[in-house]
Amino acid sequence: MTWKTAHRSFYYEGAPEPADPELKPNETALLCIDVQNYGMVLHDDPAERARWAPFHERMRGKVIPRLQALQQQFRDNGLDVIHARIACQLEDGRDRSLSQKLPGWNNLLMPKDSEASQIIPELAPAPGEIVVTKTTDSAITGTNLRLILSNMGIRNLIVTGIYTDQCVSSTVRSLADESFQVILVEDCCAAGTDELHQQELAIINMIYCHVMSSEELRGLMGLG
Repeated sequence: MTWKTAHRSFYYEGAPEPADPELKPNETALLCIDVQNYGMVLHDDPAERARWAPFHERMRGKVIPRLQALQQQFRDNGLDVIHARIACQLEDGRDRSLSQKLPGWNNLLMPKDSEASQIIPELAPAPGEIVVTKTTDSAITGTNLRLILSNMGIRNLIVTGIYTDQCVSSTVRSLADESFQVILVEDCCAAGTDELHQQELAIINMIYCHVMSSEELRGLMGLG
């Protein structure tokens, strides 16, 4: 099974296979979403640490090394790598969107200069790469990224990062609504559980994006 037939939802079970997308180098960029220090901290509570163990195993064993390699291949081929991160401008977080103020797991208070809000060292921006800071789930809604992409002539976004069912999905949907062509690299993303990850891939595939592996993307783009 290839990306053309995998991750099909109920709505697209019988849909024809999509054509290969045309990804011109000068119109294509890699977007890395929210792989920040806060998400990689191990819980002090043993039960919570055990509950999140599969996520950390996926991140360390698959997502981080594969995304790191993809970033380097884009750089080596002269393609743009863009980064988005969650952080608030004010120390007390009054500038955050409602979704990041409500009680619960997604209540993120991370001032822009805090250690928790920084992108992890393995995936840190190279000198000169664009980094947008958002107080929303979507990197389009909460920043001037749409204008930046338009000014750069970018029409195709290769999306990666965490969490598949939250900020990644919100960004993918926003990009699709703005008529960008979106490729989601499934092995360079993760959700809290693999079940959530797989569910969201099926939900957004073929309507908001095309879901494929990093290997399939490299073959499609001719990245060596």
